[in-house]
Amino acid sequence: MDITKEQIITAFQSRHATKEFDATKTISSENIEYILETAHLSPSSFGFEPWHFIVVQDKELRELLKPVAWGAPLKLDTASHFVLGLSMKASMTKWDSEYIMHMMKDVKQLPEDVIEIYSKFYREFQERDFALDTDKKLFDWASKQTYIALGNMMTSAALIGIDSCPIEGFHQEKAEALLKEKFGVDTDKYGLSYMVAFGYRKEEPAFAKSRRNKEEIVSWK
Repeated sequence: MDITKEQIITAFQSRHATKEFDATKTISSENIEYILETAHLSPSSFGFEPWHFIVVQDKELRELLKPVAWGAPLKLDTASHFVLGLSMKASMTKWDSEYIMHMMKDVKQLPEDVIEIYSKFYREFQERDFALDTDKKLFDWASKQTYIALGNMMTSAALIGIDSCPIEGFHQEKAEALLKEKFGVDTDKYGLSYMVAFGYRKEEPAFAKSRRNKEEIVSWK
């Protein structure tokens, strides 16, 4: 069945940052796989997919996250599924890294002459166009790509009646130390960009959705 524009807008109007979920309701395996597939299929700059997603279902691991994520405790207690959005650090995304070469050779299966051209463009993009000349700038750039997947996951969830809440309320350094110690994350390669909870709202939001007038945010030239 084709989805209509009206149905899409209705999903956007209904979606809100759900503070507390109905802990008695669980997202089906089919539906969470569908949501994760929209992350898998999300676009990224140069198509390099600088991300990794950890679905945290273990209750003990969720408890460990609470002290380092002040914006997450209620969601950790009630969400059906809780996802960590990791982005690659500079060691992975620099133009001449092993990972970038792997993407071009093994994933995209580009011919050698095309790889040479692609590498040149990517190097110029990093060094000249966007001046990604520090580790932090490279991580922030990777995070921008990972946020595309976040938006797609939340939208795809809303379209089938599943609620979500994106979370940036965490101490990044402490959270990454925990991920290294307890989650087996190589924090030389990955950093934490966001958390996101999925489930079914416990109650309707107390306030109607508010946005600036469209004329304030869109210009036509």
